[in-house]
Amino acid sequence: MKLNYKIIFHFLGLLLLFNGGFMLLSALVSLIYEDAVAFRIFLAGLLTLVVGVIGMLFTRNHKKEMNKREGYIVVAFGWVIMSLSGTLPYLLTESIPGFTNAFFETMSGYTTTGASILNDIEAVPKGVLFWRSTTHWIGGMGIIVLAIAILPLLGIGGMQLFAAEAPGPSADKLHPRITDTAKRLWLIYFGYTVAETLLLKLAGMSFFDAINHSMATLSTGGFSTKNASVAYWNSQPIIQYIIILFMFLAGSNFVLSYFAFKGKVQKIIKDEEFKLYFRFVLVFTIIAALIIYFRADVSISSIAHPMVWGEGESAFRHSLFQVLTVITTTGFITADYTLWTPFLTVFFFGIMFLGGSAGSTSGGVKVVRHLILIKNGFLEFKRTLHPNAIVPVRYNKKAINRFIVFNVLAFFILYMLSFIIGALVFSMFDIDFTSAIGLSASSLGNIGPALGNFGPVNNYAALPLLAQWWASFLMLIGRLELFTVLILFTPFFWRNR
Repeated sequence: MKLNYKIIFHFLGLLLLFNGGFMLLSALVSLIYEDAVAFRIFLAGLLTLVVGVIGMLFTRNHKKEMNKREGYIVVAFGWVIMSLSGTLPYLLTESIPGFTNAFFETMSGYTTTGASILNDIEAVPKGVLFWRSTTHWIGGMGIIVLAIAILPLLGIGGMQLFAAEAPGPSADKLHPRITDTAKRLWLIYFGYTVAETLLLKLAGMSFFDAINHSMATLSTGGFSTKNASVAYWNSQPIIQYIIILFMFLAGSNFVLSYFAFKGKVQKIIKDEEFKLYFRFVLVFTIIAALIIYFRADVSISSIAHPMVWGEGESAFRHSLFQVLTVITTTGFITADYTLWTPFLTVFFFGIMFLGGSAGSTSGGVKVVRHLILIKNGFLEFKRTLHPNAIVPVRYNKKAINRFIVFNVLAFFILYMLSFIIGALVFSMFDIDFTSAIGLSASSLGNIGPALGNFGPVNNYAALPLLAQWWASFLMLIGRLELFTVLILFTPFFWRNR
């Protein structure tokens, strides 16, 4: 079957319309704060809109049905097109010098990685900072899912796109129609963003800082408006606890949030992935807090005002914050965990491979995959003793199709191979071992802070230009969960069948 290129380009044009619209919103913010770059951001939005409209007009007579191959192409190339056009506000305002730097920052935004090449974030115009946070917010739930919500207007079915955007082992639906599912997810996502913004404002943040950090939190992105990230508010623990709450929610399955609003609390309590996610956060926080309290000095690793409510509370808060920010791949920081103890440095590197829940905005391997791997590993002992027994892996008391287990095993192997290859390529740019493995794990897991020269209190400005392109590629395949992008590099994908 030949590819329907018209529908592909039509949809890419639609994505550019979304991008252009959000750029115009950023121009309005720039105008309100009078930062002298409103017209340039407006021009970036206008150019993006014009290209999008032209693309849609020339492909308006397209076939209405989209097959799976076309869905994968739209998702993968959609992210690239969004990132390419997203560089315009940076380039036209001259906030970021050079196309490579601008593309890296934009890809880091859309993939919700949060790695930045900016040395002085607070010197950047507010309209540009708002655009920077907006790229997080768009990428968080997925611009593709947003577009699915309006596809009925175009007469296009969106199931193929949802499958490509969320190729994980579970496919919970809130509603039989995928468009209604997308609308409900976005409503929850938007509602959480508004709620966090209001709470942060009440806790003492400026409205501008509150809305930017809310967009970065719910998308599990990590771009901050301050050079010190959330450590800027170390003297205001209540602000950090609010961010902790919403990081936890953003790292859990948004379907469970829907059930909570519907009063179906039992579904949340019985969900195996949520229970394991909660236990991971709790146990890892206790381990880190105890080590910090008895062996580390928080005041050395904290950027400002380390202790407000006492040593015990400070150790607990910094531990909980850093554990959550790494597990959910948000990337905010309140302290440099690489200065705590060598054990905790390795500890936080290890949980970079964990990830949040499936159906969340976080990156990484995802808790449900770890759960299936653990269960299948234990069942292998039973199968060894009873080779003729049929012992299926069960998730939420239901037997899982063995092909899903194979998919999880394949994903994990591919993820680890990508990590190893990623680190090897980084080492080719004369990057030391610790920094190379940290960069690879952080880029692939969409985490942000890495290790070594690119640790929590450093940025990516020193990363060579070619290494920035490699990091951008790892961010992309990590955000789209490997298969969606890597399948495009296989010859059989492009064969007309």
